[in-house]
Amino acid sequence: MKNISPFHLAIPVDNLSTAINFYENILGFTPGRKSDHWADYNFFGHQLVLHSDPNHKPKMHHNQVDGKSVPVPHFGVVLPWKDFDIFSNKLKLKNEIEFIIPPYLRFEGMPGEQKTLFFYDPAGNALEFKSFKNIDQLFKK
Repeated sequence: MKNISPFHLAIPVDNLSTAINFYENILGFTPGRKSDHWADYNFFGHQLVLHSDPNHKPKMHHNQVDGKSVPVPHFGVVLPWKDFDIFSNKLKLKNEIEFIIPPYLRFEGMPGEQKTLFFYDPAGNALEFKSFKNIDQLFKK
């Protein structure tokens, strides 16, 4: 794969201090700049910004994928196979994440075979982290 430019994603959080604690201390993301209304993080080389919105109400919709109820919308990152295992094991050991979909192998033996997991942050934003056994199959039909 070519070098990919970092993306920038800004998400709403209803309680900025709770979200800061979650992204820094539970997920272990490195903080960048912050103010009284926002904070940004190194999200595996991408820029994730938490914006305070005290009226934020998450949308809780799910679609079926591989027999699992996947939250929509969601965001995340595709990690290398080994890095996914390290990250997911770290989350399991901390025992502070309530997985919507615990880490598992999806589409086993098929094009697009991948490991994936889903959980919500404290503001109700759904996150997915995944890894493809063969990254060249990221867009394979």
